[in-house]
Amino acid sequence: MILALTFLSRSRLWFLLLVAALLAAYVMMQLRRKEYAVRFTNLALLDSIAPKRPGWRRHVPATAFVLAMIAMVTAFARPARPVKVPRERATVVMAIDVSLSMEATDVQPNRLIAAQEAAKSFVDIVPGRLNLGLVAFSGTAQVLVSPTTDHALLKRSIDNLELGPRTAIGEAVFASLGSIASVVSEPGQAPPPGRIVLMSDGETTVGRPNDQATKAAVDAKVQVSTIAFGTDDGFVVVEGRNIPVPVNRDALAQIADATGGKAFEAGTAKELRRVYADIGSSIGYRTEEREVTSWVVGLALVFALAAAAGSLLWTSRLP
Repeated sequence: MILALTFLSRSRLWFLLLVAALLAAYVMMQLRRKEYAVRFTNLALLDSIAPKRPGWRRHVPATAFVLAMIAMVTAFARPARPVKVPRERATVVMAIDVSLSMEATDVQPNRLIAAQEAAKSFVDIVPGRLNLGLVAFSGTAQVLVSPTTDHALLKRSIDNLELGPRTAIGEAVFASLGSIASVVSEPGQAPPPGRIVLMSDGETTVGRPNDQATKAAVDAKVQVSTIAFGTDDGFVVVEGRNIPVPVNRDALAQIADATGGKAFEAGTAKELRRVYADIGSSIGYRTEEREVTSWVVGLALVFALAAAAGSLLWTSRLP
């Protein structure tokens, strides 16, 4: 936790130099005291006139006092740490490829079933206040669920996905943008930010090209994060023939890069779930700096009490 701290009033940490000067003065006083004691050549006389000191224990209160000062200066600088906070307003549209290539069994039991399970896990991860929508695309793109906070409805729709011929990634982006634009903002508030999470195992074979859809997303200021799902060894059986269905990772990465999103790859069901979890964490939550001054003040109090207790115990006086 200490390493993760930031300071909202960093300039106040200069007061630590005063603490360092105080510590240096204490060390110098101890060295001078030792030199003064050595001047007594009659050690028996020294023992009779100087009370027995508690040895190393006399430094414990001073150490605790210095630590208390350090903690108080730290608190004065207003320490804060990053905290993940659920987003209150956002619209996320999941665009899922349901082309026939999703029947490939290079991912067990097949690409589509693995994608459905991972997508449902994504729904469980994001905060319930987020609007989630669902677009399925093959040769065309269809909005199955308009953005809603009814996440149970979304999961049921994911279970009912059906395969179709061809792949229209560009159309999927356009349909997702239209779905995001349909969200009505509250009076006096700006529209909630929108994001698209697009998962595909192929490349565009029909519909508007990817670059046209990418430009529309950039103009709408909507980031598109892409997931290239599947392996290069995937194939489907068509009329008794094995038809290879490799993943076009570069095409998907170009969409993500151009729109400011992130490009992911997943070759197994486990990897896909992990990718969705990463995306859900970044989309569903934002990081805020929360002050932890009270905790540091409490630490300073502990050190101050330790200094006082040690001084009373071993020197019968307060520091």
